[in-house]
Amino acid sequence: MRTQRPGRHELGQNFLIDRNIIETVVKLVNGTDGPIIEFGTGDGALTLPLERLGRPLTGIEIDDRRAARLARRVRAATEIVTADYLRFPLPKTPHVLVGNLPFHLTTATLRHVLAAPGWTDAVLLMQWEVARRRAGVGGATMMTAQWWPWFDFRLAGRVPAAAFRPRPGVDGGLLTMTRRGRPLVQDADRSRYQDFVRRVFTRPGKEIVPKRLTAHQWAEAFRLRPGSPARGRGASSNRTGHRR
Repeated sequence: MRTQRPGRHELGQNFLIDRNIIETVVKLVNGTDGPIIEFGTGDGALTLPLERLGRPLTGIEIDDRRAARLARRVRAATEIVTADYLRFPLPKTPHVLVGNLPFHLTTATLRHVLAAPGWTDAVLLMQWEVARRRAGVGGATMMTAQWWPWFDFRLAGRVPAAAFRPRPGVDGGLLTMTRRGRPLVQDADRSRYQDFVRRVFTRPGKEIVPKRLTAHQWAEAFRLRPGSPARGRGASSNRTGHRR
């Protein structure tokens, strides 16, 4: 593997150099199906190993110099696009997302991704504490709770700061997300459900659901199927979802 050139500070570039972590990412992607879209290709530390999977691959890189260099190294079937992935229109057809995210753009990236309709699986490398919270370890965040009925979030491992160049001040974490084949809440009720979750998280100590409602009435009011897991701060992470 070629030595990574220093990342541009203004782009928050910390490149992955640990071969074991790279192989872990490739194995996680290998457990999925469909075309692959990689966010932030850099110099190709993940792009080139991902090519071994023999699947359609599109890499998105905002740094035009790095994109041009990488485009000369990849296979003819691999497409390298110079673009800001936060503005890149994701396809509506099934695909898999992969990315080593700039730590300061993690939340913005997740908002962009979760609202996109087509992808089936995502393997994302981000700041460790953010990955833990998004996976609901120690209790769900509002963003995770709002999207849990449609996606399964899992923490796939910790990535030491030494695995990056330049070395960041904190460790990274691998988060996988899988779109549920059968949502726990109907898509038509997404807005109402997410608004309810928002009120739960932003109005602590205030009554959101009247006490006079039984559990059955509460579930019926929000159109939740019996057996759907309740999520919140301190909730357990016994999740159901499909993996390939």
